[in-house]
Amino acid sequence: MRKQIKTLIYEILETSESSNLYSLADDVFITCLILINVAAFIASTSPTLSPEHTSLLANIEIVSSLVFTIEYILRLWVSTVDRRYSHPLWGRLRYALTPLSLIDLISILPFYFLLLFPTFNFVNLIRVLRLLRLLKMSRYSESIRTLGAVLYDKKEELIATAFAVFILLIFASSVMYFVEYEAHPETFASIPDAMWWGVVTLTTVGYGDIYPITPLGKLLGAILAFLGIGIFALPAGLIAAGFSEEVQRRKQEKMAANLEQSANCQSVKRLAEIEVGFEEKQRAIALHIESSSELMKMCVQTAKQKLGSEFQNEHIIRDLAIHLYNEAVRQFEL
Repeated sequence: MRKQIKTLIYEILETSESSNLYSLADDVFITCLILINVAAFIASTSPTLSPEHTSLLANIEIVSSLVFTIEYILRLWVSTVDRRYSHPLWGRLRYALTPLSLIDLISILPFYFLLLFPTFNFVNLIRVLRLLRLLKMSRYSESIRTLGAVLYDKKEELIATAFAVFILLIFASSVMYFVEYEAHPETFASIPDAMWWGVVTLTTVGYGDIYPITPLGKLLGAILAFLGIGIFALPAGLIAAGFSEEVQRRKQEKMAANLEQSANCQSVKRLAEIEVGFEEKQRAIALHIESSSELMKMCVQTAKQKLGSEFQNEHIIRDLAIHLYNEAVRQFEL
């Protein structure tokens, strides 16, 4: 009984299938609770909140944190259903170290940490960790899982692009520092200050707080802006191509699964038809044998009645019974 309950809870928490109503209800409930909790966290930073609203937001945080805690404990308890984490101790420890399980843990720790140490100086930083609850939605959202799969598949290309951007940023910022430092040292006071200008220029944001004033500096800024357009288009193209490939792959997997399911259904149907046909043949043979045996008995009795007193030889009586049987079958077929 306990094993059945554990398996049922595992299917509800770990599988996201629309065919399972309990799993679907859990997905919808947890997703809505995450969104409500994050919205309450954002609203709690408003300086115009009344005491009633502050109390309501605090209650939302308490309830949601308790629900997330119970969910985390249940996930640890039922994780042994999976063969990869079947060991009662080490299996649960391995499950607790998986990325999604770590996100679940980190998202609930701020509540208990602030409850125990409310006067720490970095309380606000700890509160920000509550936003990690948004990452919990990757368990229930196929689009977020698709994004994660795309980033993982294209990680090498994205890392190479990021490295190229980093090299270009260092080079351009260093050159701009030496070009602009003498013209206005208060703006380009150091290479880190010039790197801020490089980030704003490469991303084509252009805040306007730092900008070159020398002709050479303006030329370098224009070149860097054009390079930024091309370089930052690369990750967008990679991610778009990755999305297209992932969507096509999932469509092919669904089509293959549907074809396999259809083939299995047809095979089962054929087997059922064969079994039904075989059973009908067996019944027909049994009825034929039964009727034939009854007919043969009648023929033997008739032969004995007609010839039993005249012939003692059983072979003659048997031959006559077979002749009568054949005649009866022939007349029946006609």
